[in-house]
Amino acid sequence: MGTSLEATQAQAGAAGGGGGFAKEGCDPIKLEIFNNLFMSIAEQMGVTLQNVSYSVNIKERLDFSCALFDPEGSLIANAPHVPVHLGSMSEAVKATIATSGGLGSMKPGDVFMLNAPYNGGTHIPDVTVITPVFSESLHRATISDHHPNLLLEQAEAAGAAAEESPAKKAKKGRTASGASGASGGERPLFFVASRAHHSEIGGVTPGSMPPFSKSIEEEGVMFDGFLLIDGGTLREKETRELFLAHKYPSRNVDQNLSDLRAQVAANEVGVKELHKMVRDFTLGTVLSYMAHVQDNAEEAVRRVLDAMPAGPRSFAYDMDPDAEGQPRIQITVTVDKAQRSAVLDFTGTAKQQPTNFNAPTSIAQAAILYVFRTLVKDPIPLNAGCLKPLTIVLPEGSMVNPTYPAAVVAGNVEVSQCITDCLYGALGALAGAQGTMNNFTFGNEAGLNYYETICGGTGAGPTHPGTSAVHSHMTNTRLTDPEVLEFRFPLLVREFKIRKGSGGAGMFSGGDGIERRIEFLEEMTVSMLANRRQVAPFGLEGGESGALGHNWVERKGTARQMAHGETSSASLEGAGHRSSVVLQAGDLYCVQTPGGGGFGPKP
Repeated sequence: MGTSLEATQAQAGAAGGGGGFAKEGCDPIKLEIFNNLFMSIAEQMGVTLQNVSYSVNIKERLDFSCALFDPEGSLIANAPHVPVHLGSMSEAVKATIATSGGLGSMKPGDVFMLNAPYNGGTHIPDVTVITPVFSESLHRATISDHHPNLLLEQAEAAGAAAEESPAKKAKKGRTASGASGASGGERPLFFVASRAHHSEIGGVTPGSMPPFSKSIEEEGVMFDGFLLIDGGTLREKETRELFLAHKYPSRNVDQNLSDLRAQVAANEVGVKELHKMVRDFTLGTVLSYMAHVQDNAEEAVRRVLDAMPAGPRSFAYDMDPDAEGQPRIQITVTVDKAQRSAVLDFTGTAKQQPTNFNAPTSIAQAAILYVFRTLVKDPIPLNAGCLKPLTIVLPEGSMVNPTYPAAVVAGNVEVSQCITDCLYGALGALAGAQGTMNNFTFGNEAGLNYYETICGGTGAGPTHPGTSAVHSHMTNTRLTDPEVLEFRFPLLVREFKIRKGSGGAGMFSGGDGIERRIEFLEEMTVSMLANRRQVAPFGLEGGESGALGHNWVERKGTARQMAHGETSSASLEGAGHRSSVVLQAGDLYCVQTPGGGGFGPKP
């Protein structure tokens, strides 16, 4: 039998005596205080971002993440947001430091944004807004003419402005004002950042998740270390031009700007709370405990490795093939007991794909960080220390280390899920989850757009069944309430229920997927980018596979499809793991998400 998450956590705790690890000079009580203080700041940032954002994807689905970073850009703490964001945001901060000219070139009041997948980003819709944190005296002298609430008020006003006419928006455009002088040689003390999925940022299809993209250009507007706010002054004109000066520009720049203001406001909350922490504990103490929480996380992961068997353990997992390629992830985990470390080698993974099923290196790092954090029982922040005992080998030119200008939009959402399942499989810890985010987008050229990931079943483990109808692993978002969805968009949610029996059978059964049917009330381009439509979620140790997912179109006036337990939707319109169709008023888009794999032979 495999090793359960609970067993690994228990053994790791026993190996270290339980509780937090405290090196010399680190007070274990203060360590717990700072663990929670750092996480609390990130959580407060997230609450602000949700409250003042405009787009449904951020406000309702919570498709965002917030985190704190040390002066070098290493992740210190996060809120429990989206794992695929959190594990890769550190690379975005470090890339921004490099592209901006280094720490010495930054000044109080500067805010940067980045979405470049080949330089710290994940995929183009995920926009990271990064704020360097200087001393409180410099910050107050620079930001918003001593008006500390201006950015927050701007974001709140932007939510209302996004619903006004373009003419009114142009008249009411506001920018932050303030000095843009140099910092007098002071470098940033910390960084705060928020990453949010912008549901429209250009590209060949509305919603900016094109199923058939073959180059990064087709996926939307890309930028790298763009200076969004210069010394306290929002560069609105330049930002608007950035989103429009592209072969496939954003269809809703006003929404982009509104959500960017919300991200800036969230960061400002983080800045203020860090300033308060420095006042309460001194700068030296805060910096010391930023190092200590990383050391604690490192030791916690080493304890997990102590509890694992030595030697190599390999697992390979295919993704859905098509005429253009056969994506496959292969991982070999080798634990060195003497060094209390491990090598995770992706040799054997498929080459870079001609499709968009390619994942920048930050994605594999995020998936590995997530898996090993779940193996730690103690409530520590997910941070850079978790990766210190791990060596990651990502073959260049493979689908987990592609070269520009390969398309990557599915890497963040689909390849990340496959990496996670594959790693759990190698460790014998969990059967395959639904293995996809079921990325569902719709929109039109007028700027109306929506994006969601759809829940499914999780895999069973050696001591427990899977869970039904949940977002799992690398996504931690939620579905928009039907009432909100129907209020904001021209559609009706006709059906949403658990897909009974779709979890794989076993001693412990996998979780069930869901069924969802949406009727559109006007013409709309609808796209699906998914996986596990041909290759089922795997079972472990004799457990059965989860059911395949399906998606299809039912035109107005036609008979209901897939109504009597059919097992194949391949011949239906809109079927497959990649599809894009134009629906008319009265047409329905239907989705059945996969179930999770079972664990152990069925009794």
